[in-house]
Amino acid sequence: MDKQLKQHILYWENAALKDWRTAEDLFKTKHYDACLFFCHLTLEKQLKGLVVKNRQQAAPYLHNLEKLAELADLEFTLEQRNNFREITKFNIAGRYGDIKRNLYKLADRSYTENYLNITKRLFLWLKKQYQKN
Repeated sequence: MDKQLKQHILYWENAALKDWRTAEDLFKTKHYDACLFFCHLTLEKQLKGLVVKNRQQAAPYLHNLEKLAELADLEFTLEQRNNFREITKFNIAGRYGDIKRNLYKLADRSYTENYLNITKRLFLWLKKQYQKN
């Protein structure tokens, strides 16, 4: 793997870690809708780094976590697939007017804590995928 690809992968890994820390901080400060949006960003960036690593090419301009996981050639469970689908909704909901208001109503502490924990499990699993050949 050439130096430029390694730097590209490292960029995505570092960006994902920064977004994960932001998600945790947003949860602590009770900005639950924004926390969910950053959960999505965390996983999206991790997956894009894995696309670069496993495909030896730049990641596409996609936000769909399930599709990115497929492009990264990951073997994931049905539960992980369903979680990727659900968390992908937070990307759209975090950006657009009426949909954003609906997420704001839905995103109470309990709901957000559940998805923060799911994101953490996925985050740690994806980190392990970087170590594989």
